[in-house]
Amino acid sequence: MEFSIDLDGVDLRLLDQLQRDASISNQALARQLGVSSATCLRRVRRLHDSGLIERQVAIVQPERLAQALGHGLTAIAEVSLDHQDAAQLQAFEARAVADAAVQQCWRVSPGPDFVLIARVPDMPTWLALTQRLFTQDANVRNVRTFFATKRAKFETNLPLALD
Repeated sequence: MEFSIDLDGVDLRLLDQLQRDASISNQALARQLGVSSATCLRRVRRLHDSGLIERQVAIVQPERLAQALGHGLTAIAEVSLDHQDAAQLQAFEARAVADAAVQQCWRVSPGPDFVLIARVPDMPTWLALTQRLFTQDANVRNVRTFFATKRAKFETNLPLALD
């Protein structure tokens, strides 16, 4: 499936601003970009309709959530499979992305086949996740896990070449 959309400087500045704060009103966004509200709204809709804007979400601050719910664990797991044919890779990937605890799933090369970022409330929940994803899968050869002790930086915005 081929994707094609022409982006100009206004589109790039619009994407940059929305990546930083998607809650901004259309009128405020239009003022920042120096375009009319109607033009701004039309461009935002076009970016959504094209699939370039995948979705808009609220980013929850983990430390504040931990104060309310208790601290959880962030695990970064490197997963190597015994067999890496397309079907085996797809089967593991499908199981990983279907699990609610897995926040990110990356196929990587070289090294392990996958890197997973998972968030769980406690170690027993992590153990249950490892049983579901790793132990019960005879094709998983090796898992190496790191537990985050501090989040020094977390960004969701993609760098854009702005004028």
